[in-house]
Amino acid sequence: MSGQDLTRVETHFAFGENWASYAESITGAEIAEAVAGLRRLLGGAGLNGLRILDIGCGSGIHSLAALRLGAAEVVAVDIDPASVGATRQVLQRHADGRWQVRELSVFDLDPSRLGRFDAVYSWGVLHHTGDMQRAIACAAAMVAPQGQFVFALYRRTWLCPLWTLEKKWYSKASQAIQLRARKTYASILRLGLLASGRSFDDYVRGYVGKRGMDFDHDVHDWLGGFPYESISAQDVDAAMRAHGFAMRRRFVQTALKHRIGILGSGCDEYVYART
Repeated sequence: MSGQDLTRVETHFAFGENWASYAESITGAEIAEAVAGLRRLLGGAGLNGLRILDIGCGSGIHSLAALRLGAAEVVAVDIDPASVGATRQVLQRHADGRWQVRELSVFDLDPSRLGRFDAVYSWGVLHHTGDMQRAIACAAAMVAPQGQFVFALYRRTWLCPLWTLEKKWYSKASQAIQLRARKTYASILRLGLLASGRSFDDYVRGYVGKRGMDFDHDVHDWLGGFPYESISAQDVDAAMRAHGFAMRRRFVQTALKHRIGILGSGCDEYVYART
């Protein structure tokens, strides 16, 4: 991504259009799963009275989850105006409490302007910025002393170089070609599930249990998610220690199939506290 202005939405896949579409279908079931997913990352705790920053807010459902868990204030930011609009609509429709939404790149975050936060949340975002390590540093700088940094990043797999090429191609492809690519991906997944004795239809129906997400929107996000980087848990830990953080908990998948990345690279989840 050298030579490009990474704070401009034109350098990225159209994530906002995808999550604005998803936001239109959000119901109580999706909200409940988003709340449960965030509570799991927090070790069962809430966010009572805390000030929260949501970086890459997407549809806004996890900003809403933070408010449902008792946050005193949520500041949601995203580089994409479609995501900013979707988040505002979701919060206006479903949220009680104090919140604001800003069109802002992670690289432009400034604690002297926004202050620091008791918890910074960024799930599946920083690896799409074009400079993941700088994005991690910028996000970590927004965490207050003793505060928490809650984030998820793509795990590094053997096939990550291939997926980087695929995403670059898909993000520039026509809608018709993208649709065919999604159908092909779903067909391969169906065969993989069948081989392991699982039902594709049951898998799709149960997808709301993945943090309240939707299968079709998630597939589009995965196939088109460019820029794309991935990272090992060991490298995450080294980076966070260098920024003055200690690990509180993490959810990392280490099975062989997750290291290969045949159907993609899932996200490992991390919670670090500023020491």
